[in-house]
Amino acid sequence: MLRKRRIGTGLLLFTSLMFVIAGCSGEKAATKNANQTEVKAELTYASAKDINDMNPHLYAGSMPAQGMVYESLVENTKEGIQPLLAERWDISEDGTTYTFHLRKHVTFHDGEPFNADAVKRNFDAVQANKEKHAWIKLSTKITETRVVDEHTFQLRLSEAYYPTLVELSMTRPYVFISPKDFLNSGTKDGVSGYHGTGPYKLTAHQIDEKATFEANADYWNGAPTIKTITAKVLPAGETTLLALRKGEINFVFTDDRGTDSIDVDAMKQLVDSGDYQLVRSEPMNTKMIVANSGNKENAVSETAVREAIWHAIDRETIAQSIFGGTEEPAQTLFSANVNYADVELKKRDYDPQAAQNLLDKAGWALVEGETVRTKEGKPLAMKLYYDSSSSSQKTQAEFIQSALQGIGMKLDIIGEESNSIANRRSTGDYDLLFNQTWGLAYDPQSTISAFTSESAYLHTTSGIARAEELYGKINEVMVSTDETARQSLYADIMKLVHDEAVFIPLTNGRVTVVASTNVQGIAFKQTQFELPFEQMNIQSPQ
Repeated sequence: MLRKRRIGTGLLLFTSLMFVIAGCSGEKAATKNANQTEVKAELTYASAKDINDMNPHLYAGSMPAQGMVYESLVENTKEGIQPLLAERWDISEDGTTYTFHLRKHVTFHDGEPFNADAVKRNFDAVQANKEKHAWIKLSTKITETRVVDEHTFQLRLSEAYYPTLVELSMTRPYVFISPKDFLNSGTKDGVSGYHGTGPYKLTAHQIDEKATFEANADYWNGAPTIKTITAKVLPAGETTLLALRKGEINFVFTDDRGTDSIDVDAMKQLVDSGDYQLVRSEPMNTKMIVANSGNKENAVSETAVREAIWHAIDRETIAQSIFGGTEEPAQTLFSANVNYADVELKKRDYDPQAAQNLLDKAGWALVEGETVRTKEGKPLAMKLYYDSSSSSQKTQAEFIQSALQGIGMKLDIIGEESNSIANRRSTGDYDLLFNQTWGLAYDPQSTISAFTSESAYLHTTSGIARAEELYGKINEVMVSTDETARQSLYADIMKLVHDEAVFIPLTNGRVTVVASTNVQGIAFKQTQFELPFEQMNIQSPQ
């Protein structure tokens, strides 16, 4: 059933990782009487990782799974911020007080009422662990949560913060779990259950094997047509493809770490068979190489070196040969469909000669007979870290390694688990690493806010010449209530980091869906980590 959407008071804002869906494994019909048939629709999808801890106020859980179970006050759509658990809201003239009028007759999966008290308790639980959520600037600005009446909740901020509604629409942490699931009056120490208000309930979980979600028959917007969704843990690649062909699974997608369950050739085989359909979203994110400008011990701290890397990478070949045309070459940090991102920036084409000229001018000389440039006796060498579970990142890393060798740079490529790479990013223990923007629903504000966060991109930006100016503009844009001023500030911020080449774009990712032809209602959310399962249905066999 399609969600009813109605524009509420608030901001109108704008979100990939690749999703791949295939098919549907069966419908069971039980005849109630001669004239009535009940159809039970089931989907099984493969995931390279377990759903893990589904506590929505922490970050270990699978975001696609959490998106089925939990809901937020508002929803981010192509039409902007829309009502979800809040039917409408009011914002004070000074932008510091948000009053939410909650939807009535909503219950959690365990039967507990969803009301202003439950909203306050959830907000307070998140804020009790706000150090964990510092990457979300909203967490640093909330000063008071207040129950006005049973169905009215008020949020007060220390200052105006224009992305408030966008950050409240995220998959986590500002979503709602039954207060009965709290431990020690909160959620930071864990929870005793996973009861949300969403269209699906988690009903079974065998760790590292599978998880089962059943349709919420009491869902406030009507029970979903697909009654059972099973997430089955399978290794990405041939194992998943074989499971698809055997009918053991019928639905796969790239997980929220950016790893592909099946490769591009496998997708093509499925579609060419005539039994599957392919659907693609608009660009949702930018895959990129992040350069540590704060690492003064390495040449990557030099703007000329970063620009040379940019010029040396053939993005067209990456998009066509590695991604099979499912992604597009990217020349800027944000694609043009991201809000505020339609900014004129210096173009850096694929041009190995320009890369060599930049290095020559910066004093990195290539001595005759040598293959690696040096300056003051130091070799032009660095390390690039990639997610070892992502075959596409590994292939890209090898391709880039070869390209940089051609301009006299030695690049060691190192595959590690995603958690290890995230730790490197937060501690600054890296030269170069793969990453991607937050996505269409969250940007530009979320990725740009992360420029100042120690757990994200502070080490990336801290070494540039105008770092303090950059941070000042970021702080200013987040509290600006003037749209014209905001546009100007974002343009300045994007130009500054583009000129410094600390984020080297590779491709714009799309959500790519491959599904059996009887799966109907395939659509996309603004978030790149979720699909609106509740909108899907399965066409009965003729």
